[in-house]
Amino acid sequence: MALDWDHIRVFLAVARSGQFLAAGRRLGLDHATVGRRINALEREVGGKLFERRTTGAALTGMGERLLPAAERMEAALLETLSEFSRTEATISGAVRIGAPDGLGTYFLVSRLAELALVYPELVIELVPLPRTFSLSRREADIAITIDRPVEGRLTVLKLTDYSLSAYASRRHLETVGPIATLDDLADRTFISYVPDLMYSPALDYAGELERATRRRFECASVTAQLEAVRAGAGVGVLHDYAAGQTAELVRVLPHFSVRRSYWLVTHNDQRSLRRIAALHDFIVDQVRRAGKAFFCPSET
Repeated sequence: MALDWDHIRVFLAVARSGQFLAAGRRLGLDHATVGRRINALEREVGGKLFERRTTGAALTGMGERLLPAAERMEAALLETLSEFSRTEATISGAVRIGAPDGLGTYFLVSRLAELALVYPELVIELVPLPRTFSLSRREADIAITIDRPVEGRLTVLKLTDYSLSAYASRRHLETVGPIATLDDLADRTFISYVPDLMYSPALDYAGELERATRRRFECASVTAQLEAVRAGAGVGVLHDYAAGQTAELVRVLPHFSVRRSYWLVTHNDQRSLRRIAALHDFIVDQVRRAGKAFFCPSET
């Protein structure tokens, strides 16, 4: 069966966004045109692909079966287009990288900015947010996660381990006093995540420090937590590679350390695209070069 690519790309947009209206905005089409394309595709395949609901559009069983084939068509087309420019010296096109806000803000952004200067036709979209990214819905072309994905047609590489430690600002320690034991935390404010906004169990690492304090200041992002600690608001558990870049921060309670991992994830259908492969390999190289910077000095 020969399917119309124009219908397939609309199908993929609706499947990924879950809405006809959102798919139209993404493709630059009006709602009626999106509906006509989906109706035409349903006639081509001989069945219903979406359940139209007041909250959006959900894939039917037939739609679920069509989705992998549609993604393979998309990947084949992208690969063909990539082949046309494979002999060129430059890398062009857009690549979206979804990353935890700590790694994105305190490590990736400066390095990717330098790469963007080398390849002016490459559009790097760095999305450093405290959330997960779906590669199947094309929310990102490359994702960096703190949990290893176990499902999906994905290529997964362990990027690095990293450590977190307890920190306070020099001003806080000079004003309130030093922190030598857990008992010294009793009247301090503990700066941590907003519990019901944690997007992964791996973020729940406060443990004994949280239990030792009575006051809380909760921030939904790593960036906000670090800034709160730097401002002298209290004590927090921070990424060593980020805190190490801030002279005002002092590591306290040296017995306390947490270790986590970053995973680099790409979709199997897109991994060989030149621009995605280039960004993937660049990130791996930069992390490997940084090496011990991801750990506190006592662990290196």
